[in-house]
Amino acid sequence: MSQPSLFETDGVAPAGAVAAAASSPALQALAARLQQRWPGLLHLGTSSWHFPGWAGQVWDRGYPEALLSRAGLPAYARHPLLNAVSLDRAFYRPLAEAEYARLAAQVPGGFRFVVKAPALLTDAQRRDAGSAAPLGDNPGFLDPVLAADTVALAAARGLGAKLGVLVLQLSPLPARWLRDPAALHARLGDCVHALRPPLAALAPEALLALELRDPVLLTPDLADLLRACGVRYTLGLHDRMPAIDAQLPMLRATWPGDLVCRWNLQRGQRYAEARDRWAPFDRLQSEDEPTRQTLARVMRATLDAGHRVFVTINNKAEGSAPASVAALAAALLPPIPGP
Repeated sequence: MSQPSLFETDGVAPAGAVAAAASSPALQALAARLQQRWPGLLHLGTSSWHFPGWAGQVWDRGYPEALLSRAGLPAYARHPLLNAVSLDRAFYRPLAEAEYARLAAQVPGGFRFVVKAPALLTDAQRRDAGSAAPLGDNPGFLDPVLAADTVALAAARGLGAKLGVLVLQLSPLPARWLRDPAALHARLGDCVHALRPPLAALAPEALLALELRDPVLLTPDLADLLRACGVRYTLGLHDRMPAIDAQLPMLRATWPGDLVCRWNLQRGQRYAEARDRWAPFDRLQSEDEPTRQTLARVMRATLDAGHRVFVTINNKAEGSAPASVAALAAALLPPIPGP
């Protein structure tokens, strides 16, 4: 397998493309130490990449958001630590195989995509675009045919070996589903079994992972189902979910295995509030050191056991996702002693 792109920093962007920021020697040295200790196992990234405020961290200067969305991924992948990305746009509408292939062609062989399955599959209710108000039941909720034909085949064919994780993020569920976990587990199991064949054939190293927005679902029965189906529990660090320490029992119940974490939103914040307060996401605004240290400890244990780790971070976690990635990466290793 090709080594992750987080250690490939030489070269320049083609003419007319978005150019990457120059990486500091310290950042390059940190990336090299991580690679030396855990070769090919660690995948760090952010939630999407289209933020002009990352100038100086990821981009060499400010670029329009539309240009970054369309052409910024190759520069993003040149950052010493960013060898993964959460493809959040796939949640809002299903992406075609050709779209996935276009993205895969822009990154090195060791780069991995964390793909959010579309809400068309993972939301139990229909919603207007841009609105959280439900419009009624979603007939496609965890539908096996939709899962296999529209979601897994497109992602696996388009991304191939660069598909790292396919995440089923269940949107907040209506009460009737929460009152009947057995029915939910049965439907989830059918969906997972439908996803398996195309992934096994086209992206055999890709993980399937489940992310929740309802803490009441964190039960031993769900852990048993995930373990039996080979689905990883996603540490979903989000205001709607318990703090990381309270989610570790679910993680332990499905261990050993690879780790998937999406650090989305600091507790006590709402998405729009964090966006408005912390834009343009050019620096850390509210560091969450307890979460970082606990996550780093779990990551070290997983990596030392020879398992892969996929962690992606949102700007709304601490104010600037690339800065959060750098701080988390530094927390994984002891500091180099001074003279």
